[in-house]
Amino acid sequence: MSRVHDMGGQSGFGPVPVGDDDAEPFHADWEARVYALTRALLRRGVFNLDEMRDAIERIPPREYLSASYYERWLAAIETILGEKGLA
Repeated sequence: MSRVHDMGGQSGFGPVPVGDDDAEPFHADWEARVYALTRALLRRGVFNLDEMRDAIERIPPREYLSASYYERWLAAIETILGEKGLA
């Protein structure tokens, strides 16, 4: 089953941007916090990478396409914690 995140071979999305090796790893402080939160939750066994990936892939297409990389991570964390009754 193809989901919105599976864009391989599709046209109309423009070139893939190539990162600058000297650039900061995060565009804003909140992105670093989402990254740290994800790492902490993974380390504590709250969820695993497969659950994270699945939650990201289940983001509705309109939201997925309009969200940034770390906005998708945050949405996935919120979904997982809600589904596990931890939110």
